[in-house]
Amino acid sequence: MSVQTVARRANGRAFGILGKAALYAALFLLACVTLIPFVWMLSSSLKLDQEVFRYPMRWIPETAHWGNYVEIWRKIPLGTYFQNTVAVAAAVTAMQILTSSFAAYAFAKMQFRGRDALFLCYIGTIAVPWQVYMLPQFIMMRNIGLYDTIWALVVLQSFSAFGVFLMRQFYLTIPNELCEAARIDGLSEYGIWARIVLPLAMPAVATLFIFTFVNTWNDYMGPLIYLTRDANKTIQVGLQRFIQSFTSDYHLIMAAALCSLIPVTILFLVMQRYFIEGIATTGLKG
Repeated sequence: MSVQTVARRANGRAFGILGKAALYAALFLLACVTLIPFVWMLSSSLKLDQEVFRYPMRWIPETAHWGNYVEIWRKIPLGTYFQNTVAVAAAVTAMQILTSSFAAYAFAKMQFRGRDALFLCYIGTIAVPWQVYMLPQFIMMRNIGLYDTIWALVVLQSFSAFGVFLMRQFYLTIPNELCEAARIDGLSEYGIWARIVLPLAMPAVATLFIFTFVNTWNDYMGPLIYLTRDANKTIQVGLQRFIQSFTSDYHLIMAAALCSLIPVTILFLVMQRYFIEGIATTGLKG
């Protein structure tokens, strides 16, 4: 091997290392820029109201007022809002995982006439704006007596075309030979779904779990439309009520907003490994 070849390879490795270092530095800088609003929110939540917009701004307050987090629970029924939101998010997430995994199994592993056409029609509903069928849904919930109950939100959000698409794409990566062998051994379709397909699809389930829980937790329009009593409101509607009642108390508003972010942040940190795996493996086969 010539000296020039060795030098070119060494230069190539050096440029590769420098390129990776530059990429990581750019990503780190982008992450820092993205986190600036959240750092400002945390800093403001520990200040007095007159200190929030003081110039020049102090990122670290001179005195941390942790009492702000106690005061917000006294001013509004934040505990009730959290309980309602957890109940709705947990119920909707469980129902979507159940219904989406069932439907996805039929579309991916069962053969019946019109399967692909039905799947395309169902997935096509993703393109329909919610505002188009918002009024018929409201009339339906009112007529069946679910208006101003959290069950209206649970019923309306228990089925997801996106969830079916996500689970089906993952199911397609599971070899059909496993299902055929299970059928030969006498397992029913429900048994194949519960004992073979679903356990292998845990990354996709975790991804759907995070998407559904976060979307339901952050939903504002649904609870605003269907819930009127204060005892039934969720955290996002409660935050808006808090902002309207205490418009100038920015330190308390930031504290309440930060409290609403904590559950979904913890959820993502706990399940991020499964989430990344599910995103990486879903859609490898169409």
